[in-house]
Amino acid sequence: MTAPVFVVETVPGAGEFVLDGPEGRHAVSVRRLRPGEEIVLTDGNGGWAEAVVLFAEGKDRLVVQVTRRTVEDEPAPRITVVQALPKGDRGELAVETMTETGVDAIVPWAASRCVTQWRGDRGAKSLAKWRSTAREAGKQSRRVRFPEVADAMTTKQVAALLAQADFAAVLHEDRAAGGAPLATAELPADGDIVLVVGPEGGVSPEELALFAEAGAKPYRLGASVLRTSTAGTAATALLLGRTGRWS
Repeated sequence: MTAPVFVVETVPGAGEFVLDGPEGRHAVSVRRLRPGEEIVLTDGNGGWAEAVVLFAEGKDRLVVQVTRRTVEDEPAPRITVVQALPKGDRGELAVETMTETGVDAIVPWAASRCVTQWRGDRGAKSLAKWRSTAREAGKQSRRVRFPEVADAMTTKQVAALLAQADFAAVLHEDRAAGGAPLATAELPADGDIVLVVGPEGGVSPEELALFAEAGAKPYRLGASVLRTSTAGTAATALLLGRTGRWS
């Protein structure tokens, strides 16, 4: 079994280190780690260290010996998914599975056909849930560079993001819209890939037109139509495989 991952504010250098707080409590009281077991400490931004458990103190302090510290390279190309807001808890499901798959950034998008809308306190709580989900899914999948979950964007802001991308795509299930298979698209070796996943009701014609002006073309995944909460994960997996990041 691979070593469990714990998040720290700053990755420590060689020597003894005390893991405390919520992460220490999880290591001692939930995982019940024992002397000699290996763990990984990460800041979630690519910095990480390997460590060996020395002993536990109380219920929330784990003393470890750091054996190696390093930094993971920035991913290339970088993959961002603009995710239209799904209904209920499907947003957290989308964030969880995209994080486990390997997406680099997630942008919540208030599309015109979204049933769910983030406003006021509800929006702030929903965004916090997405960010917490990305963090926990990053730990669970043994990542040391967690995906950034941006503030929710408007359609105009998404268009501006697409205009800056090296490859911009909008997932679209309608062949009549001219969408080519994403599996055959010419992808960049580095830079930024930005992919838009629409809501259950689809991307509106006005949004498609605005995104087209920004340089984003429509693409389809396959013969079946995926839900908005799973399409981003499937597309991310396809892109990771095609760009060589899974090689």
